[in-house]
Amino acid sequence: MKLRPAEQAVVRLLAQGWTLKSHRNLDGEKEYLLHPLDGGPAQEVAAATVRALLEAGHIDSNKKFPAATYLLTERGKALAAELGAAEDKGPLTARGWL
Repeated sequence: MKLRPAEQAVVRLLAQGWTLKSHRNLDGEKEYLLHPLDGGPAQEVAAATVRALLEAGHIDSNKKFPAATYLLTERGKALAAELGAAEDKGPLTARGWL
């Protein structure tokens, strides 16, 4: 299965230590946000991107309410290694991909 650039970006960022969480907004809809390590502003991730990574088995959530945290699975960690995420020297700019 070939990953889209947005999916690759999320896997790389998770491998670098960013945190992906789902949050409920005031309308009850789920929003997915990537939180950087440095405490900077979170980046929104499209629901379709998260869904694709879940369906492919690259991420899974801790199933907590109201804010679930998504982590790389063993399969996701292997993918991150294939993408060279561990070799990245600095943060990957995901803006525009997610």
